Amino acid sequence: MPRVTTQFGTKHGYGAEDMAKDDKTSTGKTCPEARISSPTKVLDDGHTVLDINTYIPYFLSSVNNALSSGASAQYLRDYGIGIVDWRVISMLSIEPGIPAARICNVVSLDKGATSRSLSKLSDMALVTFEAMENDPRRRIWTLSEAGYEMHDTILAAALERERQLIDGADPDDLEAFLRVIRVMRRNVDNL
Repeated sequence: MPRVTTQFGTKHGYGAEDMAKDDKTSTGKTCPEARISSPTKVLDDGHTVLDINTYIPYFLSSVNNALSSGASAQYLRDYGIGIVDWRVISMLSIEPGIPAARICNVVSLDKGATSRSLSKLSDMALVTFEAMENDPRRRIWTLSEAGYEMHDTILAAALERERQLIDGADPDDLEAFLRVIRVMRRNVDNL
């Protein structure tokens, strides 16, 4: 399988052109003021509670947890690495020669998990590093040839998982979802 490498346009993984599209709406109205559904409902006893059918963080968390858990189990079983390791490998394929801090920022991993993953991947000879010239304690990480081979193998499995995840979605709805999720990713840094 050929390697596909793209550069992140911003720290969130999408470029300025995508963000400009995200700022345009078909109606000119934006959320939260123009939101159609409510994230809460009122029970018969008068208590206001979350409505998990419309509360967005529930869906994001639920889908992500199930997706990550299933991917981690599959990747551990089939390739000997977990989901954090896959995220590190995929980030190093996208941006070869980056420090661990960059991986943490883009993929939203904590420093400890990233450090443990890089150590494990180094022990498996899937990554290599060089000390940074201005600070020998900091390292620049790159995939080895074995790391690229692992990447290409897992990429095929990851894309198949994504294909199954979006099965049955309307193509226009999927693109609308991607525009919205990019806006939410940008906004989450301000929460």
